[in-house]
Amino acid sequence: MVFTPEVNARERHNFYSGVRCLGMGGACLAVTNDETALLVNPAALGKLRDFYGTIFDPEIEFGSETQGFYADQSFSNPYSLEDVLGALDKKRGTPYHAKLQVFPSFVGRNFGVGIYGNYTLDATMAADGSTVDAYYRNDLAFVLGFNFRFFDGRVKLGFNTKLISRVEVDDPVLSATGPMSYDSIASEGVGLSTDVGLILAAPWKMIPTLSAVVRDVGGTSFDQAHGVRLDTANRPNLVKQDIDVAAAIFPIHSNYVRSAWTVEYRGLLTSGDEEDKAKLIHGGLELNFGDVVFARAGYNQRYWTAGMELASERFQWQFATYGEEIGTSDSPKEDRRYTVKFAYRF
Repeated sequence: MVFTPEVNARERHNFYSGVRCLGMGGACLAVTNDETALLVNPAALGKLRDFYGTIFDPEIEFGSETQGFYADQSFSNPYSLEDVLGALDKKRGTPYHAKLQVFPSFVGRNFGVGIYGNYTLDATMAADGSTVDAYYRNDLAFVLGFNFRFFDGRVKLGFNTKLISRVEVDDPVLSATGPMSYDSIASEGVGLSTDVGLILAAPWKMIPTLSAVVRDVGGTSFDQAHGVRLDTANRPNLVKQDIDVAAAIFPIHSNYVRSAWTVEYRGLLTSGDEEDKAKLIHGGLELNFGDVVFARAGYNQRYWTAGMELASERFQWQFATYGEEIGTSDSPKEDRRYTVKFAYRF
């Protein structure tokens, strides 16, 4: 496949990325140990010790320029390309980013079920005002996952199945003078996706861990059904099968302080499609103070990340900032972003 410079300059979009991972440089394959394991690495369901449900967990994310867009021209819906078009025109060449996601779920050791929904909009108007580089995604997915433990949990093998209803716009040269409503420009379809995760944890000090996830086994197409949410003849892009790998250690510093250190490489099977290999590299650390306060830092695609969390038995507040690479290896460009999440569990 041949990629144009415009495509190479775009970011890589994952099915899911959460605030904890983003604070740790985007790396969480080997360290996730909560309900997000159902989406990130189903083998990590084997790490859970209790059953719990997440009722309400909105996660909101904006780029550093988003407030500037709104100040120049207000809009009512930050996830509507039609609504933000005027603001894009006033700040040509500036990247716009907005995202909202929720994941009510019920998980326990070796099992999880949840409903995932998101809105994502990335857009930049060309300097001459003729086109918009637009990416929009609205997913609604039912997710079911299982894990199997072997050798006292040192080996974990997990699976998930995702039934995804997707509405998508992916056009780097969308005409700025044409229709912008999603009814007119979006593709829509339903796909069935499966991920397989493996975790190998050595029974030694710091628990050195290796992990791998095969994503979208066999590839995920969105032609299982259509017309569920939009009436269009166009289907969302095929998602290729891919493999992500990671390693981690978990030092214990005192009775109340422990940490997690991890590195991750994404896209083993599709790395040939990516001209800028730095977009595939992630690393991070987390300091845990008594399971109440968490501090995070990391490296994501050349750029620093940081995050914090305040947790109780029922509530979580999380914040992260990270830099996303939206340029090329010859001309890197950072899009600084901020994300916040509140969660209520039972």
